[in-house]
Amino acid sequence: MPRKSARISTARDPQNGQAIARLERMTEGRAAIIETTCRLVEHESPSDNKPAVDHLGEYLAGEFEGLGARVIVHRQHEFGNHIQADFAGRSSRQPLLLLGHYDTVWPLGTLAKMPCRVADGRIWGPGSLDMKAGIALIMHSIAALRESGGLPRPVSVLVTTDEEVGSESSRAIIERLALQSAGVLVLEPAQGLKGAVKTARKGVGDYRLNVRGRAAHAGVDFEKGHSAIVELARQIAVIHALNGLKPGLTLNVGVVQGGTRTNVIAAEASAEIDVRIARKADAGFVDRKLRSLRPVDRECNLEITGGINRPPMERTKGVASLYQTASGLAKRLDWKLQEASTGGGSDGNFTAGLGVPTLDGLGAVGEGAHAVNESVVIAELPRRAALLAMLIEAI
Repeated sequence: MPRKSARISTARDPQNGQAIARLERMTEGRAAIIETTCRLVEHESPSDNKPAVDHLGEYLAGEFEGLGARVIVHRQHEFGNHIQADFAGRSSRQPLLLLGHYDTVWPLGTLAKMPCRVADGRIWGPGSLDMKAGIALIMHSIAALRESGGLPRPVSVLVTTDEEVGSESSRAIIERLALQSAGVLVLEPAQGLKGAVKTARKGVGDYRLNVRGRAAHAGVDFEKGHSAIVELARQIAVIHALNGLKPGLTLNVGVVQGGTRTNVIAAEASAEIDVRIARKADAGFVDRKLRSLRPVDRECNLEITGGINRPPMERTKGVASLYQTASGLAKRLDWKLQEASTGGGSDGNFTAGLGVPTLDGLGAVGEGAHAVNESVVIAELPRRAALLAMLIEAI
């Protein structure tokens, strides 16, 4: 709740009074935000289970329609259907895009051992932080605006079903809607327990290095073999040496496979490589470096596939301007809103990569995303909801 200093300033600044009134209404509705979050968590929605994800999608579509939206279901064959909810506003200005996802990393059946529960000032459960509480914040912020006179401008909400696995089926929809929007607000979790919003994210790449050698009996014909595993080990050392050649550039060989038996010199081996870049300009650099790898053993062949699949979210003028707006609004609630950068990617990378002003990390505060201690700090929910509603009004 606001401290005394915020209430003192209310008498001098009517906008502060309006902001605090908004927070108070959200605080009164905190139990409803908790209930919505738990209901979403209890609809399990792993990315790779289309029936389960679509079951939650049908529920979300009904909820958005109940809030007055025109709902468009973007049907998919492999992944769950993406849900778009368009809300009319009192003006004809460009819409804002509120972006999120409702797929999770948790397999079907996780609720049996990790049930949604409210305890110790938190909401616990799979997908609670990443990012079903964020969807609950969208719903309750829009509901509050409708109750207080309607949305000041058109708002489009897009919640997708494949963010956790690369956003291959949703990227074109995300980018199309972003280009039609004045700005994008991403309801991914905040950064850390201080609740910082995210003004920069690294770009993400996935590469695979395949090595082909020559098999031979390890005891009888050792000298005739050319080990793909040995060659791969040499290449991993070369790849590791690329770390830090550009600011923020990291490469991690995270999965290695190869060989068939201990008494066979390996004919094949492979490595999967995670790449992170801080600047869009570095995508070409790292791609050229990886594609220019050459075998140390000339009897081995190398093949590199993959590429950068999420551009970095750089702190552009448009991103900085959105943060300044959000920071100014937070001050009316006696709240110093911090900003942060992260190495993780989100769908906000796509929208920021197009040059559309984007502010990420506006969702819930908590910890343990993708871990057994995944949880949401309940006390932070009202002011996150209030800030989102105020941003929709102010941008």
